Amino acid sequence: MRVARGLAILACSLLAASPLFASDVDVTSASSDVDVTSAPHDVDVTSVARVFLDEIGEARYLLSVVDTKVPPITDMRGVLPARCAPVAVEDVEISVVSGFVFECESPLDSGDVLTLPWTLAGVVVLARWSDGSTGSGYFRGRRGSVPVALGDLGTEGGSSLRLAGTYLTLGAEHILFGIDHLLFVLGLLLLAKGFGRLVKTITAFTVAHSITLGASVLGYIPIHRAPIEAAIALSIVLLAREIVVADRGLVHLTHRKPWLVAFVFGLLHGLGFAGALGDIGLPESAIPAALLFFNLGVEAGQLVFVLALLALYRLMQGSNRLVQGNTRLNVSKLEPVLGYALGALATLWFFDRLPAIWGA
Repeated sequence: MRVARGLAILACSLLAASPLFASDVDVTSASSDVDVTSAPHDVDVTSVARVFLDEIGEARYLLSVVDTKVPPITDMRGVLPARCAPVAVEDVEISVVSGFVFECESPLDSGDVLTLPWTLAGVVVLARWSDGSTGSGYFRGRRGSVPVALGDLGTEGGSSLRLAGTYLTLGAEHILFGIDHLLFVLGLLLLAKGFGRLVKTITAFTVAHSITLGASVLGYIPIHRAPIEAAIALSIVLLAREIVVADRGLVHLTHRKPWLVAFVFGLLHGLGFAGALGDIGLPESAIPAALLFFNLGVEAGQLVFVLALLALYRLMQGSNRLVQGNTRLNVSKLEPVLGYALGALATLWFFDRLPAIWGA
């Protein structure tokens, strides 16, 4: 139990030791000034970049790239609509730090598409029009490029149905492809014995990460990605240890009331979800709706994973009834093996993420 307490204290120390109150995640669209000083995120990890599209004059636009690790666009062929062309640097009256200015024969409209030549999972575009309106949208990468349909960058960020579908999908994808969150849920399933405890545990995890996700997005909790990601890895190490010691007959509070552990660490995982949502961005005019559907997507993905594991468990139990003698598979014997595997992988993640806390 002392080891578990030590791990929990270390997780808290990681959060306290970082510049937590200097948040590097911005989940809303930017102000109307031409300013691209927003802090970049780990685009090499998330594979999601952010750009600003500013209307700076009559049919003249500035495309600014926030993330320095994204390759600069040097060849404009196929990037801009046919009636648009880049403006020479000497003809630009403003300072362009990262990006380029282009001009069109007529203003951009909803039927235009910008094709960004990046091999990324997606791009978040924040648009700021000359009339003061803003918009944002997330656009998926397709075969080596990211098509940005300007029709999805209206003042309201597209239709309500499109917004719901986009953020619902993004939430589900985040947890289903976020292996660390899935392994934590797997650890909870191995700890929670019995259907009643399982329901309590998953519910506690859901409620907890919903609280911190909402609080972070609404600005009540500033977040810093590096210590949070390291602490999430450490939370999996803690669960893995408890799974292993349970096989030896040692019972702690973690085993008696796994929903308490799920709630405490669920608060931490909610900050991780908020960091991912910060990478994607939220339309300023529809923050509550986008937040709601992203969270619903996370819950849907989590439910799919839990049901899949339960179905696999029932399938293994059913196959045992059809097998005679020593060839039967003892499912309970797999638990400590899974515990060691979870712990080893999470420990590697922890040490891999640790240098990022101090900017190494």
